[in-house]
Amino acid sequence: MMTRPRHSRLKLLLLMALFAAPLLSAWAMVTWRVGIPEGRTAHGQLAPELPALADWPLEEPMTASEHWVLAFDCRGDCAAQADRWWRLHRALGREAPRLERLRIVAAETMPGQAALPGERLASWRSPPAWGEPDALWLLSPQGEVVLGYSPGAPLRDVMDDLQHLLKVNPERGASSN
Repeated sequence: MMTRPRHSRLKLLLLMALFAAPLLSAWAMVTWRVGIPEGRTAHGQLAPELPALADWPLEEPMTASEHWVLAFDCRGDCAAQADRWWRLHRALGREAPRLERLRIVAAETMPGQAALPGERLASWRSPPAWGEPDALWLLSPQGEVVLGYSPGAPLRDVMDDLQHLLKVNPERGASSN
């Protein structure tokens, strides 16, 4: 009979240890900063203090659309830039329809420009002080600037950020499984 109560107590202690182990390990992780995964960071400048798209000094004001917008200031080698961002857009595959590109050019070069598929053209009334030639911005469907990239940003970095944003912001009206 002596083994029965001892056996039950041992079971109870093991059960308590089983439930306490996750709490103790979490406390140890927080206290000694061990095993805590690194957070994901964006490659571009996160939430830059820029005005919404509707407030940009463009010849024809742009309004928000239902798509994410990849806007780029095309004051340098415009053909190469337009091709670069067109290729990134195509590389999105089935997510490509959720993005549109906005190429912003100088007003004097606007007549000679032709839009590529999935692209809108606009021109600056006067280049803003916050803009820099060949800069790139990623805007939300509401027209708010989410990320900003300096000229010459690596294509892979922009693609990673864009894919992440499209993944964590599902398309409106899409059914969730």
